[in-house]
Amino acid sequence: MQISCLRPLALFCLAATCLLGAPAAKQFRAIFDGASLKGWEGDPRLWSVRNGAIVGQTSDADPIDKNSFLIWRQGVVDDFELKFDYRITGGNSGVQYRAFEKPQEWGAFVMGGLQADFEAGERHTGGLYGERSRKILARRGQKTEIGADHKPTVTGKLGDPATLQAHIDMEGWNSFHIIARGNRYIHKINGQAMVDVTDNDPTAPRSGLIGLQVHRGPAMKVEFRNVMLKRLSMAGKKKVVLIGGRKSHGYGAHEHNAGVDLLAGALNENHPGIHAAAYHDGNPADPTALDNADAVIVYADGGSRHPWLSYMRNIDQAARRGVGIGALHFGVEVPAGEPGQKFLEWIGGYYERWWSVNPHWSLEQTELAAEHPIANGVKPFAVNDEWYFNMRFRPNMRGVSPILTAVPPMSTMSRPDGPHSGNPYVRAMTKRGERQTLAWASENPGGNRGFGFTGGHNHWNWGHPDFRKLVLNAAAWLAGAEVPDTGIESGPYSLEELQAGQDYPPWGKYKKAEIEENLRSWQ
Repeated sequence: MQISCLRPLALFCLAATCLLGAPAAKQFRAIFDGASLKGWEGDPRLWSVRNGAIVGQTSDADPIDKNSFLIWRQGVVDDFELKFDYRITGGNSGVQYRAFEKPQEWGAFVMGGLQADFEAGERHTGGLYGERSRKILARRGQKTEIGADHKPTVTGKLGDPATLQAHIDMEGWNSFHIIARGNRYIHKINGQAMVDVTDNDPTAPRSGLIGLQVHRGPAMKVEFRNVMLKRLSMAGKKKVVLIGGRKSHGYGAHEHNAGVDLLAGALNENHPGIHAAAYHDGNPADPTALDNADAVIVYADGGSRHPWLSYMRNIDQAARRGVGIGALHFGVEVPAGEPGQKFLEWIGGYYERWWSVNPHWSLEQTELAAEHPIANGVKPFAVNDEWYFNMRFRPNMRGVSPILTAVPPMSTMSRPDGPHSGNPYVRAMTKRGERQTLAWASENPGGNRGFGFTGGHNHWNWGHPDFRKLVLNAAAWLAGAEVPDTGIESGPYSLEELQAGQDYPPWGKYKKAEIEENLRSWQ
């Protein structure tokens, strides 16, 4: 952990923790600012902003040979509602949702997935189309069910297609409303339901990107304004949001983004009742990121650089809605005072400078809380990491349950006293051989749950099955999902898989043979 300089508590931004004016959850939020393409990415030849609208335009002089998209890059959507106004002159367009890319195969700004279709003609508007996938899934006026064979079957009618077309202004602006929850998709235009689809195809996407389309072929122009997104509670799943911090220590340590990607992938692949989403580089730019979360976990640098110091009201609002709150490694450290008090409320404890310590050591006399779901299937382990201890907990550990404890050896006190290295209180505790809490759970007065985990400095330790299982179990417990009796099994992970997505290339201290041997011994 990198030691940060002392700052007077008075310099902490009180405005960040003020709860007045905090936005209400689960409301529509703008994802286009009306003035720029901030948060969106596409071919600059095709996309611009004019008169408060996103404009996509092709020309006969410079035609495109494949459909191209302006992609919203601030997040991915799962269960949601999307509203926007559109106007189209010539050609065909649409909005991709729960979409995907294959840039090496298809090229840049090309997408596949579900598409809310509309055009300048009268045939396709309002329909559901599988771009680069399952083709036409519902025409205007149809209720359909998509089977395991990827094909739709018409099961009912919403109205006559021509009558529904009459509600569409062919020359002016129209309001489009997409609803996607679980396996059901509904399209409405100007308040009229156009399609209602139930997707029983096991290959159907449950989350993905949003993209706006310009179509190949004759010159066309499409405009979008008032683009608004609302998250919905996920049907049949609990959602875990993992927030990774910015670049930090160097290769193999504090690899926050690679870490949250690995944990999110492990949850999505191994727990059918959980959907996990990972955000990188600090607090999400996505204004809807927490709106349908059941648990939020931060894995980032802490102290005065903690990303939640400027995100405090968002987390507090989530906690008050019953969202579980978790923090990993340096993410458990915040300044004493208002931030520390909030962490006591949210997760039951935190790292306090001049009280807690951060030595590197291998666990000794490890014990796990046998009766807590977070410890399900986790065997005692002795991984070397920067295990913090002597955390600042609520008085009398009220509502706090130790999950992982160990007895630190005196070698952890080899450094002189300092804000992170040692102090008289912790030296006396260590000399007495007192057991220390390294991971804990909290049941909070407001009804939500909290979790703290002090390991996670060494990225390679995510390759240890019990180290990883404890945190995966905690994510499920925080979200209110069932934790299997044997815990959430995942992996094993190879060295190459652990290297994926790291912020830094290998450097001089990289000990490949040693890491590979550890991975072999842990399996």
